[in-house]
Amino acid sequence: MKWRVILEPDQETQEWAIWCPELPGCVSSGVTETEALENIKEAIELYLEPEPIELTEGAIAREVFV
Repeated sequence: MKWRVILEPDQETQEWAIWCPELPGCVSSGVTETEALENIKEAIELYLEPEPIELTEGAIAREVFV
């Protein structure tokens, strides 16, 4: 799946700040642009990782692909 990310130079740290506009709060950074891109990939994977859930009796869990 493809995600848009925004890279911005951070004037305080001299690193690259990076965030994904479609995923609120999904942010990262890196010393280089390449490192920032690798770090945001990991952040997106963690953001999208499903949380464990407890199902009530009779409930069924399914997965869908989008």
